[in-house]
Order: sequence, then structure tokens, then C-alpha cells
Amino acid sequence: MKQLILVINAGSSSIKFSLFEQGEADPVLLYKGQVEGIYVDPYFTAKSADGEKLAAENLPADAPKSHDQALRHILKWLEGHTAGRKLAVIGHRVVHGGRRFSRPEVVTHEIIAELEALVPLAPLHAPHNITPIRILAELLPGVPQVVCFDTAFHANQPEINQLYALPYDFSQREGIRRYGFHGLSYEYIAAVLPEIDQQAAAGRTVVAHLGNGASMAALSACHGIASTMGFTALEGLPMGTRTGSIDAGVILHLLNHLHMDAKGIEDLLYKKSGLLGLSGISSDMRELHASDDPRAKLAVDYFVSKIAREGASLAVTLGGIDALVFTAGIGENDDIVRRDVCQQLGWLGIELDDSLNAQRSGQPRRISTSQSKVAVYVVPTNEELMIARHSLGCIGEDKAVPAATPTPA
Repeated sequence: MKQLILVINAGSSSIKFSLFEQGEADPVLLYKGQVEGIYVDPYFTAKSADGEKLAAENLPADAPKSHDQALRHILKWLEGHTAGRKLAVIGHRVVHGGRRFSRPEVVTHEIIAELEALVPLAPLHAPHNITPIRILAELLPGVPQVVCFDTAFHANQPEINQLYALPYDFSQREGIRRYGFHGLSYEYIAAVLPEIDQQAAAGRTVVAHLGNGASMAALSACHGIASTMGFTALEGLPMGTRTGSIDAGVILHLLNHLHMDAKGIEDLLYKKSGLLGLSGISSDMRELHASDDPRAKLAVDYFVSKIAREGASLAVTLGGIDALVFTAGIGENDDIVRRDVCQQLGWLGIELDDSLNAQRSGQPRRISTSQSKVAVYVVPTNEELMIARHSLGCIGEDKAVPAATPTPA
């Protein structure tokens, strides 16, 4: 019987899941869904691989609102839709791997302890990545778990692109360096690019992962060379609620002259800035496009300007550019942002085909003209598939251990 792979992507108030089964060449998606609003009003949704809605319901009100409750509900639902089949492995997205982790790892007690030690590097993400690992170890003790890191893809960047201009010991002793994030997304793009454009795959590509979290990366022959994110998932592009790059002197000013404490500054930088902060309206690009408020336009224009600026910078790092790839929620669905970015980068030789850009498709596609010196593509990302691949690869067909049926404890 084909092995089942459960992929978990946990946040502070939500848990997304995808269930795959082992395929002939690649894991095949069966179901996906999420529990959102975990600590307020938990709501469960699930869909089939082709998008058919299979569940949309509130979780029982008499149970404690927690990640534990959410995971139990997910496992119970999966039990009813897998005919008693057993999980072979559970894969987790973990945002930060620090210097220690540069590849996926099978979870052990020692690995969990090391992940706990990395929490200060990603305080808003890491605790919520680790919690489901602990819970599932109790609920399904016979099922191996694998952690996959968003920083791993960037681990082999040239040192000059990993450093800050701090005393060198801070990098070596304290691990204060540019790690880069969204690596599972970039890894997927790098994996499919040879099928889309062999010249781009062998050459110089800039990838724009644009969503509520946003970053860009430079790929040379599909290997990561540089990225816009750094020590945390805060640097680089402005995002839905995050500032992106900011003068460090601003932080000192907030501390010394506005007398804000560290928690208040953290909340400002991560939750109240970006598109939301600039517009005063929303972090959702769709709402900003629909608004006639001048500040909504300001936020969008700022976002586009920074994408173009970082894209040009990455092209310099690569010594030129053969292809530009848009991916993630905004990158895949927002033709206005793509158009405006490409207009600002037109001096690189980019010529966008407006009709191709306006089309909607769930498949990779070229949106630049045939005369464009730089090929421009929209490529839907698939971080969950990368996690499923890594998870199955880590346990190996010959290493798969008997696993408990996915039922709540």
C-alpha cells in the first residue's frame, strides 16, 4: 500500500495541513485544509486535491481552544477519509534553522532541544513550528517526524552575501548573519525551472516570492546566491504587516527618545507596519487595489518600488539577468503589481505581454513577449510538495517504521 505523508505548517493561530500519498515519481496530493482562529473561534476547512470543498465547520465549543485541539480534529477527519490507512511520516515547515540545520532532519529529542535553542532567532514563528511536533509525538508516537527549514536553501550562499558589517566575531560566535527565508518556495522554483526554461535554469534568475510575507532571491544555475531577507524574516521587502528593511537608527530612536520597550517595538515592526501601516487600511493587496484612498495607492506604489529596487540589486549580484519569476499569493495572482514592477525594470530589457499577464492560470506560464531580453514567468509555488518529498526521502522506503493509525489519542 502506498505510504501517506502528512505535511503540517503551523502558525500562531492556524495550522495548515496537506495529505499526500507516495506516487510513482512524486508524492500525490489527496487533501489539504486548515484550522484557523485557533484561540478565538477555531474553524476547520478541508478540500480535495481538485479543490472540492469537503468540510467547513466550527470546532466543538466545549473543548479547550488550542493547537492540541486543532491537531486532534485534523487527525480525526483524516481517519475518516483514509480508510484506516497509516501515516508513514509527518513533515513540518520550520522557519529558522540557524547555522545548525542546512538540510531536513528526522526529529529526535536532541533535535527538539536544538530547535528550542533557536527560538530567539525567530520568536514569532519558531514556538508555533515546534508545538505541533511535541503534540504529534504524543498523539502518534510511532510515526517519524521530519523538520524542513526555510533557511536551508540559502545556506551555501557566498559568505559575502551572508555577512553584516558588524565585527566579524558576531557572525562566527553569535550567529548574527543573513540567513534568508522562503527557502522551500525557492527550492521548488529551482526544481521546476529546468522544465520551464532551460536557459534560465542554467543562467541567472531573480525570483520574487510575494505574499503576506515577501522576499526575493537570486539564483545562479538554480543555486541560491543572495536573498533580500536576512537574520530574521523582517528584512528586505515591505510585507503585509512587516516593515522590511529599516534604518537601525530608527530602532535606537524608538528606544531612546520615544521610550518604547522591546515588546512594543517588536509588535510595531512585525504586526503594525508594511502595507497595513502605510495605508492605514489593510494588509490585503486586493483591498488596497479596490480603495480610492490615496494612502492605499501609496502603500502599493511603495511595495512595487521596493520590489523593483531589490530586483535590480539582485541582477547586479548575478552580473545580469536571464529570467524573472513571480510566485506566491501576490506574485501569482496580482497582474497589476507584476505589470508595474516590470515597467520599472523595463531598462533591463523586460517587455511584458499585457494579455498574457492578465490571464489567470494555475500553471506555470510566460508573461513576457518573445522579444523580451528577460523572460518573465508566473510559477505557482508548492512548499508542501517539497516538504513531502523531503519527509519521504528522510525516512527512506526501507527505513519506514510501522506507524499508528491517524486517530486522536
